[in-house]
Amino acid sequence: MRIAIASRIFEPEPSAASFRLAALARALVEAGHEVEVLTVRAPARLRGTGEMPRGYRVRRFPVLRDATGYVRGYLPYLSFDVPLFFRLLLGRKRDLVVSEPPPTTGFFVRLATGVRRTPYAYYAADIWSDAASQTGAPAWMLRVVHALESFSLRGARSVLSVSSGVTSRLSEFAIDSVATVGNGVDASRFSGALAAARRGAEDLRSRDAEYVYAGTASEWHGADVFVDALPAVLRDVPRARLRFIGGGAELEHLQRRAEDLGVASAVSFEPVMNAERIAPVLASATAAIASVRPGAGYDFAFPTKLYSAAVCGAPLIYAGAGPAEEFVRTRLDGAPLGASVAHDAEEVAAAMVSAARALEADEPQANWDRRGAVSRWATQHVGLEAVAGRAVDVLTEAVRR
Repeated sequence: MRIAIASRIFEPEPSAASFRLAALARALVEAGHEVEVLTVRAPARLRGTGEMPRGYRVRRFPVLRDATGYVRGYLPYLSFDVPLFFRLLLGRKRDLVVSEPPPTTGFFVRLATGVRRTPYAYYAADIWSDAASQTGAPAWMLRVVHALESFSLRGARSVLSVSSGVTSRLSEFAIDSVATVGNGVDASRFSGALAAARRGAEDLRSRDAEYVYAGTASEWHGADVFVDALPAVLRDVPRARLRFIGGGAELEHLQRRAEDLGVASAVSFEPVMNAERIAPVLASATAAIASVRPGAGYDFAFPTKLYSAAVCGAPLIYAGAGPAEEFVRTRLDGAPLGASVAHDAEEVAAAMVSAARALEADEPQANWDRRGAVSRWATQHVGLEAVAGRAVDVLTEAVRR
């Protein structure tokens, strides 16, 4: 079959969507299909980085980006979606189109494929109308986003869901054909992280305590809880450092919050890094941190940055509710992967201090052995290969129907 994947983000831009869609493209090629990815031109700093496509073609188009370099916001979305509409409408005939959110992309995919009488599938990584409700957008805009999302979902031959929580939310859209394929991370991209980190610093106790937030910081993540916790952490761990690596709508808020609390010198904000660059950072971190703000309509979400951190062997700290709690509390050789606490600055601070104390108490060899064991376990359990295989089966059956 001829299959197109339409997404406003793709490799080499590091994101959960990029890894997931690249794995899907590879799996489709391995299943004997002809695959073409319709996406955006990568930022200049990332061009020429990352893996080369394995048997599939990537066609890129210029796009508007926001001030942080992301394709985020309605004008940037439309700068991709409108050309995509004509690329699908006037391009070669395909047997299936796979649409990645946002719903504006799904809207134009449905229009174009409807004219061409081509089935499409929608890859529901989350519920965008839920996320929009956390931005302070006016009610009329929320209704528009919900209508676009409903239109995109209901026209799909099949909807792929990344978790049972997302599947449950999708039931409110009255969609019949939803397949829960799961989620994960491209473990092979992070596989050399532990060895590289170990070569750079044999004894992590000699370094500053580093807490790494690697990924998007949006409204529903509530990453400000880590900034709020930092004054208390610094009282017990004076050399603690908080690193935000990535983009997101909350960055300016986080920067202002750090300044207001007088901890700006202990907080850094760094641009997006590809998997190969971020992996050694995670592998040598005191802890990798992630959060989901409870009660924001996103309690079902799982921050995939936890998967990446676990593959790198980093101890985990998660603040919030939902499915990530169970993952972080998974016990390996009698000890959990990390600490899962309430979305509360006091509890977060205690977990951060505890992670630093645990690192100080361990012998270097024992620490690296533990990280190695976590990395091997995570590589086996959260790899994207199985997820992509299930997605291929669903998409193949969708076309046959």
